[in-house]
Amino acid sequence: MGMNATQLIKMANQIGAFFASQPDPLQARDDFAQHLKRQWDPQMRRALYAYLDAGGSEGLNAFALEALQGLREQVEPAASRA
Repeated sequence: MGMNATQLIKMANQIGAFFASQPDPLQARDDFAQHLKRQWDPQMRRALYAYLDAGGSEGLNAFALEALQGLREQVEPAASRA
């Protein structure tokens, strides 16, 4: 599974741009988080958070970054990280 951070960021930004256009920003963030949880496999989610945890946020748009940080439990529940 050779997804690198650059590819994941690009995808997260594209998905984020789609959801960011919704009228309700809180609902938009929620929908973005749920989308990643349902559509991305766990390795992809873990790889993106590993990048964020290492201090990386380079390239992520503000909407995606905020949603990923604020809704981490939704996207990547702690139980699955153990």
